[in-house]
Amino acid sequence: MKKRGIRPGYFIILILLGAVLYGVFAILNSKMLERNAPEILIQDKIYWNLRTPLNIKFKDDSGIKFIRISMNDGTNTSNLLNQVMQEPITELDVNLTIPKTSFFNQKDSYEMQIEAVDFSKWGFFTGNKTQKNIQVILDTTRPDVNVLSHSYSISKGGSAIVVFKATDNDLKEVYVKTNYGKKFKATPFYKDGYYASLVVWPVDVENFSADVIATDKAGNEGRSHIRYFLQNVKYKTSTIPLKDSFLDGKISELTDQYAKDPSLLSRLDKMKFINETLRAENEVLIKNVTSGVDETSIENFKILPFYPLKNGKKVADFADHRYFSYNGEIVSESWHMGIDFASVAQASIVSSNDGVVAYVGENGIYGLNIIIDHGFGLYSLYAHCSSVNVNQGDIVKAGQVIANTGVSGLALGDHLHFGILVQSLEVRPQQWLDKKWIADNITSVLDAAKKIIDKK
Repeated sequence: MKKRGIRPGYFIILILLGAVLYGVFAILNSKMLERNAPEILIQDKIYWNLRTPLNIKFKDDSGIKFIRISMNDGTNTSNLLNQVMQEPITELDVNLTIPKTSFFNQKDSYEMQIEAVDFSKWGFFTGNKTQKNIQVILDTTRPDVNVLSHSYSISKGGSAIVVFKATDNDLKEVYVKTNYGKKFKATPFYKDGYYASLVVWPVDVENFSADVIATDKAGNEGRSHIRYFLQNVKYKTSTIPLKDSFLDGKISELTDQYAKDPSLLSRLDKMKFINETLRAENEVLIKNVTSGVDETSIENFKILPFYPLKNGKKVADFADHRYFSYNGEIVSESWHMGIDFASVAQASIVSSNDGVVAYVGENGIYGLNIIIDHGFGLYSLYAHCSSVNVNQGDIVKAGQVIANTGVSGLALGDHLHFGILVQSLEVRPQQWLDKKWIADNITSVLDAAKKIIDKK
């Protein structure tokens, strides 16, 4: 008896059925029928000054098709936006502006209703829909900002201080903004509503100006100009001929330690690598370590003159702009952003003020390097050490021996490279070594501000 085979027609039916099932599966899992509702990216409660456009972000897998935005004051509704998209937009930014109408002159709090529909055919071709209600607090009043006390002057490459008051019901941020773009974080000072900050005029910036700025949650900004007397300072410029013994010695040693393939570099390439590439990397580390500011309120900021090396003789100055020449041609340049002190080999290095060790380690041209955080955005730096007596995170006291001088990093003779930084910027250490300068420009300013505050 012959076995009956499967008829060819069955194969065709099975193939067609499989194709249909695959098609249905593909459609159900395609963007055409995706089931994810649109995302409306905005906080549940916002503050708005009505002047700055309000940014609302929308996201959807199949693309945004329609959005509607309205405001309700509890009684009446005002439609702000009805927009239909001609093509799917998966990410949409709406910068909402308020039309000139008396509707927004009645109250300080409103409910914003936001609706978004996508291009999906899910839900019998109606698409996925998201609705979101948010509370909108209208605030058109700028924070009140007043400078109470500040250093009389600021010198190029130097530091100064300012104390100010900032008042607003919904204060968001206070800082000092300079003409060169740096924002100095302000620290709460003495009593609520008062702030203080150290500021810096960098050596490579030709002019200086600064404003105290306060912003609130609605984006309103209040500002007050700080009227410093500007003192221009001329710094040294040096041209240093490079010797083969230096290039084949210290420069070659550091290149072997830090370059990926030192054998491919010529003498001058090695010099440029150490003096420019490696220096830049090392300075980024220092900047990152010294950019933090303790936000704990301060009542007294007492700082003693820095005297890191007993009987130390200054052998190199701050902000010396150095040009390096080889066979009469300038091949590289750099700034020496500290003071070099020398006394005897492996001399004791002392922390003149209390602080917390923010960094200890090998840092390229700086060698074995220590950075101490003294609070209020002020840091001291100690480079080229031969040994250290502290670890990162240690609390140090004034007068404590923290390390010994040496020749680590880009140092030819045993010495200490000492630096002072304010919120990541190098400043003139001479000022912070001077008892009178500290009293006139820092301590007396804070004391004067406290007397003004106490009278209010």
